[in-house]
Amino acid sequence: MRYVDVRGTRLSAIGLGTWQFGSKDWGYGSDYADVEAGRILQRALDLGVNVIDTAEIYGRGNSEQIVGRALGERRKEAFVASKVFPLAPTAGWVERHGRRSRDRLGIDVIDLYQIHWPNPIVPITQQMEGMRRLQRAGVITDVGVSNFSLGRWRAAEDALGSPVFSNQVQYSLVARKPDSDLVPYAQANDRLVIAYSPLGMGMLSGRYTSAHPPTGSARLNNPLFLPESLDRAQPLIDAVRAVANAHDATPAQVALAWVISHQNVIAIPGASSVDQLVANVEAADLELTIDEIATLTRASEAFSVPSGIGAYAKVARRRLTHR
Repeated sequence: MRYVDVRGTRLSAIGLGTWQFGSKDWGYGSDYADVEAGRILQRALDLGVNVIDTAEIYGRGNSEQIVGRALGERRKEAFVASKVFPLAPTAGWVERHGRRSRDRLGIDVIDLYQIHWPNPIVPITQQMEGMRRLQRAGVITDVGVSNFSLGRWRAAEDALGSPVFSNQVQYSLVARKPDSDLVPYAQANDRLVIAYSPLGMGMLSGRYTSAHPPTGSARLNNPLFLPESLDRAQPLIDAVRAVANAHDATPAQVALAWVISHQNVIAIPGASSVDQLVANVEAADLELTIDEIATLTRASEAFSVPSGIGAYAKVARRRLTHR
């Protein structure tokens, strides 16, 4: 495992995202939640993964509970991150929900507590006051944000009066927006970008085409998996496959290796099985050449996802069809 040092904290370049744990959105069933999820987390720790990311909204608290049970006596091996759902994130809301997350996890302190999404109605000063209270009470250690623009990230730091450790954002070969400012900011200021959906929710694995689309509401609700998106992605997938063949690796491993080739960036892919987890972790040891990184970047820049009202209308129609 490769590690990244940020503000004196050592973090695995590949972490474990746990949106799937206890959630119906992925269609994995109760056996996954009750048995396989625990096995995945235990094996992750065995392999040197120490970043375990969850959120109160994942499975309506079920993910946090599953993570807590699976950690058991191995709590000290993990850097546990969770997120508050900012429905009405006043200082009191953030404080209460942070304590509830800690209790569901069954741990003494949450290593990183994040605002899951920006809330434009409640002032960021209120949200960060809640975070300060949690820090003072020893409920959390570091403060993070998620899905924040650079301006909002900086505003959060100003409101907190101290560094906001990380920004968790969608970042992959099919979601490149963080390259413009978030990643450079993290690199220049000893902060961290946590890349969620680093495989484009599985698109970059090469498993899906317009003729063989995915199932499960998490993907069906995303314009990334419209038939035209899958068709547009094929040149990029072909480029990823070519690099994978050169390294005797999988496309998913190459896509992950591209993400973590950037300094001050870690990736938190999910895993549907222990085997998939192991494959994800092996990506940390895959060294891409400068030319390979440039080739993948160029192929990525040529890809775009359908956007606007029309794209989401198509998603809505597809959801009705698959009910």
